[in-house]
Amino acid sequence: MCAQTDPEAFFPEKGGSTREAKKVCQTCEVRAECLESALMNDERFGIWGGLSERERRKLKKRAV
Repeated sequence: MCAQTDPEAFFPEKGGSTREAKKVCQTCEVRAECLESALMNDERFGIWGGLSERERRKLKKRAV
């Protein structure tokens, strides 16, 4: 599904809305795998697995 979505939605400007990207992620079949990959590869930008950079950082801190 994300392949058919404008990539800009997944990499919004600082302070920009993440709503469109997260909406796409909600129905994605590989959301968990996408998030896992982003966490393993320390992706610092964009929406991955339905989470923003800030949300992924919080998730990582809780896991430690």
